[in-house]
Amino acid sequence: MLERLYTLFLNFREYVLLSLLVVLSFLLLSLNDRPQIKRLRSILTVALGVVQEQVSFVPRYIGLSSENEILRRTNIELADEASQLREAKLENLRLRRLLGLKGRPEHRFVAASVVSKNLTLLRNSLTLDVGEADGVHASMPVVTDAGLVGLVVASSRHYAVANILLNVDFRASAKIQRSRVDGILAWDGTNLVLKNIAKTLDVRPGDVVITSEYSSTFPAGIRIGIVDHVSEREGSLFKHVVITPGVDFVKLEEAFVMITQSDSERVELERNVQGLLTP
Repeated sequence: MLERLYTLFLNFREYVLLSLLVVLSFLLLSLNDRPQIKRLRSILTVALGVVQEQVSFVPRYIGLSSENEILRRTNIELADEASQLREAKLENLRLRRLLGLKGRPEHRFVAASVVSKNLTLLRNSLTLDVGEADGVHASMPVVTDAGLVGLVVASSRHYAVANILLNVDFRASAKIQRSRVDGILAWDGTNLVLKNIAKTLDVRPGDVVITSEYSSTFPAGIRIGIVDHVSEREGSLFKHVVITPGVDFVKLEEAFVMITQSDSERVELERNVQGLLTP
């Protein structure tokens, strides 16, 4: 082994000697404090900095290439997802036509400002600065972008009064959006609750509550709020479901009245059937 190293050294002794001399030269230059040497070191430092700056684009180019690859892959995935959503929408429209389902009717919205509010009573209400001159009448829903506010109960030419969700006289057919469980929305003077929910039905905290299609007053699908908590009371067949409304009534300043018309045929039929069933 030693003989092989010795032979290798003899064959490359000139290069080894040159390398040692170069290292020694740089060492002596670094230890020399003469002005000429200092100037030379400054020039070499600047030259090395320029070279480093010129070749620094190589790692940046590699990094940008990798980032572009990730962005291209993400773009392809998003384009595929958008295509699937378009296909789902078209399929939904085709199925609705095949089944003869009616699309959700378009409603006109009238913007209104809240000019008065009562929030400390059992029958809390709002006064809006729109009325019959704007097409607003009793039994029209009041909404905001956060969800359902209440229902118009009286109107004059330029004003309307609406009962909000936090009113003991307020009722609305509602459902759990996730599990499609139906109930009756009401305020018990303390909490907004969803009534008539049997203990066997699937309702969980965090579920979104919306208006159901069983109401002749409120269009289906209006957001009401979320389930705050669910409890079971001893001796009761129903769950106690407390709802947190989506609308902050304390901060409410503007709202929209939905200009709707109830289905008179449906209302008349249900009234007649109810009369027949009532002894």
